[in-house]
Amino acid sequence: MSAKSDQTQTTGQGQAPSPRQDLQAARRLVVKIGSALLVDDTSGAIRRDWLDALSDDVAALIAAGTEVLLVSSGAIAAGRRHLGLTQAALKLEEKQAAAATGQIRLAHAYQESLARHDITVAQILLTLDDTEERRRHLNARSTLNTLLKLRTLPVINENDTVATSEIRVGDNDRLAARVAAMLGADTLVLLSDIDGLYSADPRDNPAADFIPEVAAITPAIEAMAGAAPSDYSNGGMVTKLSAAKVATGAGCRMLIADGRRLNPLSAVIEGARCTWFLASVEPRTARKRWIAGSLKPSGKLLLDDGALTALRGGKSLLPAGVTAVEGSFERGDAVLVCDDQGREVARGLAAYSAGDARLIIGHKSREIEAILGYRGREELIHRDDLVVS
Repeated sequence: MSAKSDQTQTTGQGQAPSPRQDLQAARRLVVKIGSALLVDDTSGAIRRDWLDALSDDVAALIAAGTEVLLVSSGAIAAGRRHLGLTQAALKLEEKQAAAATGQIRLAHAYQESLARHDITVAQILLTLDDTEERRRHLNARSTLNTLLKLRTLPVINENDTVATSEIRVGDNDRLAARVAAMLGADTLVLLSDIDGLYSADPRDNPAADFIPEVAAITPAIEAMAGAAPSDYSNGGMVTKLSAAKVATGAGCRMLIADGRRLNPLSAVIEGARCTWFLASVEPRTARKRWIAGSLKPSGKLLLDDGALTALRGGKSLLPAGVTAVEGSFERGDAVLVCDDQGREVARGLAAYSAGDARLIIGHKSREIEAILGYRGREELIHRDDLVVS
């Protein structure tokens, strides 16, 4: 596909977006906030007027029924000047010290700003392993889902105080995409200092074409970022395209929008120019495909007829309906689910290790705590983590 064939007519200011480009249609929305938007580079002060305007946007979306998560940069920028770290390049340990100071300031600022709308805020710090290692992935996902059920707004950042270059995600664009994929979000917004994707860096080429919609990230699309000068690419459009690949591959549409204005989310809703990256499948479908086709099963669960009927009716797999556990697996590993003849009927992600599963099979969910000594999940495999053959 050529670059031109990826382009559509630009949505004009104030024009109603198409249904697939309607931010208000988002059910679960992840918003990434860049450091330069939130923190004044000279003073290190948090831009309270901008944050309050963003909070107004977030509150309106939540009131309309959208679940919102924020992925926020800015901890190092907010903390470094308070520690007297004014030099351009910081050592790793200086960045981590600045992040430790800045995280407190950021969390307090978000708490104060969103409290005006009676919104409770929770701070979540993630590392690369929290999104890649399946057991920690499930723990992080469960915590974030619980916060959303409790009508709490998670504010997420990479844990810069402990992450080293070997264990870093590397930038919050890609972290936001991983969070969106992990939680099955349907929309990801990257608020940036540019209003979208261009055929070249518009700062150097005023004639560069604006790309309002990307149906697929082709080599021609990648070249638009890769051929640009390093300040446009490094940590800029290249990482945003990487984030788009992760998000759209997980069934999450993504948009790049200009975050420098006040109320940037309202501006998108009202028709401000931005670039949409479209997903070809729904998040739930993408996750089911991943479970069914990309994970090697580590064990097997055998079911009785009642559990088999419940599974085919869209229910979760409870311990009471499992008759045997085969193999060795940990929590979060993929397992086969089979009938009493050993024939595969489903695949899923185990909520318990093989050892714990052997102890609780055949028992009611309410008995799990007494058997294991801790209160785990009611299901051996939740229906969201299950693909019936």
